[in-house]
Amino acid sequence: MPRPVKWRRVNFVPGVTYFKPAGIPLQVLNEVCLTVEEAEAIRLKDFEGLEQEQGAEKMNISRPTFQRVLGAARKKIADALLNGKAIRIEGGNFEIAPQITPVQAAAAGQRGRRRGIHWS
Repeated sequence: MPRPVKWRRVNFVPGVTYFKPAGIPLQVLNEVCLTVEEAEAIRLKDFEGLEQEQGAEKMNISRPTFQRVLGAARKKIADALLNGKAIRIEGGNFEIAPQITPVQAAAAGQRGRRRGIHWS
């Protein structure tokens, strides 16, 4: 029996889920599908500037898994940029992280906006 899938925690779901090269009709484009957790890994590592260990902790996965997800995402984005393909963001094995309010953070002994909160 295969091992059950471990859901990856995502803190941000993008509002825009489709990107295409300008000037090329949609009908003639090939597309690359980026999963929501791949987009989250790119956001954490490349946009937020976190180390892989920190990104893995935020997504509730191991560092090697984070590295594999990040590598797959970067390869898909490079393929789309270099070969003129559209990028569609959808699907994957993920769960939305619970949102912590400032009152809950204060009760947990934290200051600021979700800083230092460990998701268990």
